[in-house]
Amino acid sequence: MKLAFIEMASPVGLLKLVAHETALVAVLWENENPKRVRLAELVEQADHPVLLETQKQLTEYFAGKRQQFDLPLDFAGTEFQQKVWQALLSIPFGETRSYRDIAEQIGNIKAVRAVGAANGKNPISIIAPCHRVVGTNGKLVGFAGGLDNKDILLKIEKR
Repeated sequence: MKLAFIEMASPVGLLKLVAHETALVAVLWENENPKRVRLAELVEQADHPVLLETQKQLTEYFAGKRQQFDLPLDFAGTEFQQKVWQALLSIPFGETRSYRDIAEQIGNIKAVRAVGAANGKNPISIIAPCHRVVGTNGKLVGFAGGLDNKDILLKIEKR
């Protein structure tokens, strides 16, 4: 199965939006590690409705006009990763959680490192807000888009 994509400019660099027929499957970074999120063959499709709606909502988010996304999402991952990614979706706009908080939320307090690994594999960056996960001490740690971009996203949400 081929996946459709478009690229969009943003305050955090060029983003690649990827979808199948009915749902968003990835938001990838400009300097993305190709091994982080494995995808089927990509074909550029400028008129794909899910991708156009994603671009519209991300543009509103970056402009400070949107706090929640309303998009069909299709995460591909293990059962554990799915739990972590669903927990990300529950973090309110403008708030942060620690890896420990997420581990507690999914009912596995000892899985802090595994939560970090799953967070790092989140295929739908920004929409599933992995940037809202910080170290237990509140410091910015690990982010596929780079710590500078994590800081930009958190500042967008603080205004």
